Amino acid sequence: MNSPYKGYETFVGPYDPCPPIRCKTYITASNLYAPFQPMCLPQFNAYEALKAGTLWPAFYSPYEARK
Repeated sequence: MNSPYKGYETFVGPYDPCPPIRCKTYITASNLYAPFQPMCLPQFNAYEALKAGTLWPAFYSPYEARK
């Protein structure tokens, strides 16, 4: 249950004019599952940390665009 991807089923009415999206998904932040920062956690180098937006790879979650 510690996956950052969550989902829920939407209500589909009998008179909806558009095709329904039956399952919506969203991403929760990784830091929700870490109550404290462990010691000696691996770190990105400075360039990679700026690119990823976080210093720690454990808290990195890449953005995946919908197609």
